Parts: sequence; C-alpha cells; structure tokens
Amino acid sequence: MNFGFEHSYATLPPQCFVDVAPTPVASPELLVFNTALASFLELDAGLADHAASLLSGNELPGDARPIAMAYAGHQFGNFVPQLGDGRAILLGERRGLDGELHDLQLKGSGRTPFSRSGDGRAAVGPMLREYLISEAMHALDIPTTRSLAVVATGEPVRREEILPGAVLTRVAASHLRVGTFEYFAARADHDALRALLDYSIGRHAPALASAPVPALAFLKWVADRQAALIARWLGVGFIHGVMNTDNMALSGETIDYGPCAFMDHYDPATVFSSIDHRGRYAWGNQPAIAQWNLARFAETLVPLIDPDQAVAIQGATAVINRFPAEFEARHQQLLRAKFGITAVRESDAALASRFLALLQQSRADFTLAFHHLAAAALGATHEGPLRALLGNADGLDDWLQEWRMRQQPDSLSPADRHAAMRRVNPAFIPRNHLVESALNAASDRGDLAPFRSLLAVVQHPFQDHPGRESWMQPPREEERVPATFCGT
Repeated sequence: MNFGFEHSYATLPPQCFVDVAPTPVASPELLVFNTALASFLELDAGLADHAASLLSGNELPGDARPIAMAYAGHQFGNFVPQLGDGRAILLGERRGLDGELHDLQLKGSGRTPFSRSGDGRAAVGPMLREYLISEAMHALDIPTTRSLAVVATGEPVRREEILPGAVLTRVAASHLRVGTFEYFAARADHDALRALLDYSIGRHAPALASAPVPALAFLKWVADRQAALIARWLGVGFIHGVMNTDNMALSGETIDYGPCAFMDHYDPATVFSSIDHRGRYAWGNQPAIAQWNLARFAETLVPLIDPDQAVAIQGATAVINRFPAEFEARHQQLLRAKFGITAVRESDAALASRFLALLQQSRADFTLAFHHLAAAALGATHEGPLRALLGNADGLDDWLQEWRMRQQPDSLSPADRHAAMRRVNPAFIPRNHLVESALNAASDRGDLAPFRSLLAVVQHPFQDHPGRESWMQPPREEERVPATFCGT
C-alpha cells in the first residue's frame, strides 16, 4: 500500500538525517485509530484494516523512505550537542485537505544511530497519553501535533518496571525544532544552516523568501507563533513540563507530550513534571522560557542574518526583545474573550489580574472558575456556583461589580455573552487523575474502555456531557496525581 508520500526533508544535505528502518515487533495490535485525522490526510479508507502492520513498522508503505532526523537541544538550560530521533522514524510527508505537507512519524519504532543508550521503544501508557492529550489540545483549538494511531507491539519495554510496548504515529506540520538549527550551529556548518533555513521558509512561510532579510523575517514569524501558542497554553492552564529547545517546534505546534498536565487549583508556580525540581517550566514561567528558547534560535541565525555580526545581533535582539509585548497582547486578547469582554480598555489587564488573585487566594480550580464565570454572565442570580467555588473570597463582590460595569459598553445580551464565553472556556479538560486512571487501566489490564470514554469527552471540551459532570471537578486530595513522567 502506498501513502502518497513526498520526501522533501530528504532533499536536505545528508548530515541532516540518517536512513534507518523501523525494527519489527512481535505481535502488533491496533489499540486506537484516528479516523477523522485519516480523512483529513485523505488516506485510504481501508488503512485501519492494515494499520497494525503498517503503523508498527512491521510493513512499510511502498513509497516510504524512513529516516531519523538530527538535532541538538538545551535540556533544562544545558546544551546537548547531539540528540536526534533516538526512537522515532519519519516515514514521509503527506498532503492534507489543507494542501500542506504533514509529517508521518513512528514513535517507539526501535533504535536509530541517535539512540545513544536508549532502546528506541515506547510504552503503551505514554503513547496513549500523547494520543489523548494531543487530541484534547486540537479540540481546544490549540496548535498541536496529532496522533493517527497507537499500536501495541506485543513486546515488553523495561523502565523502572516492565511495561507493555507500543508505537505511536505522530502527524506534524513538520518536525523542525529550535534544536534542529542548534545541531548545525554547534558544528559551525553554515552551508547546512542555510539549506535548513531555505527549507524551513519554503515549508512554512514561502512569502518570506523575498523579504529583505529572510532569516530575520523567519525569526519574527516563529516568535509570533510561539507568542500565540504560549498564550493559548496559559488560557487553559496547560503546563508542557519540558520546554527544552528540542521540544519547541518552529511551526508553532505543541510537540512532545511527556510530563505535561493541566493545572487544577490556580497557582502560577504549578509544576507537574517529576524531573523539574526547580520549577523551570512551571505554568507561569512558560512565556519567559519561550523567549529564552527563541534567543537560542536567534543565535543560530546570526551568520545568516548579516555578514556583520554586530548588525545581525542587533536585528535578532530587537525581535527577541519584542516577544514579551507580543505575548502579552495575545494573552490579553485571549483573557478578554474568557471574561466575555469585547471592547478593549487599558484597565483590562488589571481586572484579569485581580480575578486570578482571587482564584489563587481561595485555591479555586482554574477551569471550573471560568466555567462558572460564564454562567454568571447570565446575571447575578447565576453567581452561586462561582461564589461557592471561591468561598466568597474577600474582594469577590467588588470584582463582580466591576466586571459587570465593564460589560456595559458592549452590545452583547447576557445570553450571547454566556454563549461566547462557553465557546472559549472549556467545561472538560483531561484532568491528570482521570488521565492516569485511564492509562493504568489500559497498561495494567488491557482495558481501553476508560481511555475511550475520556477521549470522547475531551474531544468535545466545550459541550455538556450528561452523566460525566464529576469529570468537570478537580480531584479530591486522595485522587491527586502530583507528578507526571516523561515516558522515555
């Protein structure tokens, strides 16, 4: 079976990748298949019948050219000059209904020359986690890589314990990362950097090829997309958990769902990752880390911006220094939508900050607070759930009065405001305790029913789901899952 693959990345200089085939597995079994995504990619309707073999690596599409991509990365601030696809293999690129190329990559498909001491494999739980969370993010209208399938391998993987193995098929606008450029910058390979820049612009922003300084224009393009992405993360309480430069996709998509989670009670210092001991990647630090990562990207582009290094650094620095304002503009726009405000005022940021302070003071659940605030938009008689959640926190009455006064210049009716707020404030997110429960059932007992039930809900996060109201609630103390793991 052919997939209609293109192989544009394989036209880059040979040091950008290595040819490597997936390692066959013992007994592939399809666990979950994304029919909607397959339709978007216009893949053969019968693919699901052959997915276990084709998407485990046991059988390759006839037009595949499997490669592992080279990249480096700053991991928790420390530079690692060679990382690369140690357990992932790009099969090829396929055009979707949008006319754009999309990478199809097998994750957990065996060792590659970049594997170092790793086994190149992945476990069922982390692969189902990536499928679930990436589909939830897509439903939340947040740019993300997506998952086409998860196939069980029938083989164990050895971590701290023996776990069942799996292969995930990831679909991405591309797998170009900040770390991809860092790999060649570290080697002073300017020819490869130039080829990579030309390829990245052609793949993602072809109009920039005619810009006065394409490298600088592309840096700004990437920064703008990161500003929008991080604002969207903060808007739903999402914590990536491991914002290393090798996990920052130049396309502006969320990539790599390892130790990620959604915040329950509001606290900007919230960390879930078991390896983030100092809170580097806490919820509230994500904008600053994005700027730090972009600065590392800018450093790789200096020789491509201008022959005069001082001129190049000045231009790149100006882009990086604008990032906080770009992010804040995006974030405030999103917050106005969450608060049901249509007209722009300078005092909006202070109004939002005071509400968030009330949430932190009362340890209120972030998602539920905005959901109840949407109900309160119908009128004062609908404030009960919000007041109960915040425990009638000091200052809530004054804040609600100011919020209602702030709405007066708008022309929205209470019903229209409520509907608009419901469209941007989810009722359901993949709460960590629910996710872990579903993954444990799948991994420990082979029971996919809890996973499928949770997936069906988070794929429609803004809707009501009768009978699932308890899934809107934060975990009880005994249900809390305080740490997530990278799954490597």
